[in-house]
Amino acid sequence: MSGSEHPPRLRSSHPKPVIGLTGSIGSGKSTVADILRDLGAAVIDSDRLIHDELRTRDVIATLHDWWGPDVVLADGGIDRKAVAEIVFHDDQELDRLQDLLYPRIERRRSEMMPGLFADASLRAVVLEVPKLFEIGLDRECDAVVLVDADRDVRIRRLAQSRGWSEDELSRRENRLIPLDRKRSLADYIVENHSTLDALRRKVESVFSSILTEFTTTQ
Repeated sequence: MSGSEHPPRLRSSHPKPVIGLTGSIGSGKSTVADILRDLGAAVIDSDRLIHDELRTRDVIATLHDWWGPDVVLADGGIDRKAVAEIVFHDDQELDRLQDLLYPRIERRRSEMMPGLFADASLRAVVLEVPKLFEIGLDRECDAVVLVDADRDVRIRRLAQSRGWSEDELSRRENRLIPLDRKRSLADYIVENHSTLDALRRKVESVFSSILTEFTTTQ
């Protein structure tokens, strides 16, 4: 399904549409991001930016000071699994990590945007952000696309890809804005519970609608 309860939050201040891409855990938003790249959009992947930041000397030093040598690998890099074990069992530590990383990610994203806007080959800029609504980044987007799938489908995918149980999925979802609320806030909803070809057709339709709507508001 695509569509929403309200028209897209399109704004005229951007030279090309900025699309927020988020989704339920295990929904396949990275696959949707790949399709959008194929359609001519630039994708700023927040998870990748976070991984990049976790390789910087000052972040490594800070995490070592906070949590000791157990979060640093033998090669000097951060042990992401060890960090995950800490932050996903302690809300205060998660908040502390996010307070460290999110401003850095925002700066990097802001530095990237002018070049992407100036690139005539790009049709749109996509912000792929798992916690788009939680951090309020949806307010900077012209349209928000939420990727979703049936819960049993997501549980099966996460068990195969990450070894998660249903309890683990529930534990992580409980730290987020409820999915029903996110669905009501999104401009477009892409259901991903069928084939890749079906998903591509849905994404193509949504992307075309966003480009058309954006053009008519200029």
